[in-house]
Amino acid sequence: MTVQLKDVRKTYGKGDATVIALDGVSTDFAPGSFTAVMGPSGSGKSTFLQCAAGLDRPTSGTVTVEGHDLGSMNVTELTKLRRERVGFVFQSFNLLPALTVEQNVALPLRFAGKRPDRRHLAAVIDRVGLTDRAKHRPAQLSGGQQQRVAIARALATRPAVLFADEPTGALDTHTATEVLGLMRQAVRETGQTVVMVTHDPVAASYADRVLFLADGRIADAMDAPTAERVAERMTRPWHTPMGAAA
Repeated sequence: MTVQLKDVRKTYGKGDATVIALDGVSTDFAPGSFTAVMGPSGSGKSTFLQCAAGLDRPTSGTVTVEGHDLGSMNVTELTKLRRERVGFVFQSFNLLPALTVEQNVALPLRFAGKRPDRRHLAAVIDRVGLTDRAKHRPAQLSGGQQQRVAIARALATRPAVLFADEPTGALDTHTATEVLGLMRQAVRETGQTVVMVTHDPVAASYADRVLFLADGRIADAMDAPTAERVAERMTRPWHTPMGAAA
């Protein structure tokens, strides 16, 4: 498995002020799979992503990426793994305004101490349809184009897994469809593993599987989702498994 979580628990605070963000979560993400993670506000979606990506350490349980136990790694080792094997795409594009598209895409490689292969960079930028914008800066691009740059940057290191946190939240419907199509294409054509947190049933329909979180636990799962099925599931109590009485 590319990423695996076993009985992951994450708490904040102590005593009566303890907040349980994740409560014994176990799941895995196979190579070349696209998984959407959904849930109401406070369900643990962000904490789930942060622990799975090595951005935060669980209170207990284990998280492994390509067989590497993140809990056993020191800060330097964890930083190296994130830079080389994990890609990130966020709702806010997080591009450096003074750098061109090409320079922004090359940033993860430079941070990892690697000399960017210009042909590889050109291929990644072409894959997201921005070859004619490679020398432009973020202010010269639309929101959708900036998110495409963010995706290209995340893919530049050839990561084992790409984590996307509400990647279409700031985009209009048409542009969101283009961005989701790019992630779906990466899964289909290059075997990229994608884990995406979203609140949008249409976005979730691009995934192979949807995990529904409630109160820090996986309350349900859906394979081969459609926007209609996901939307219908969201109208019922989050704690009620599919097929059970509400």
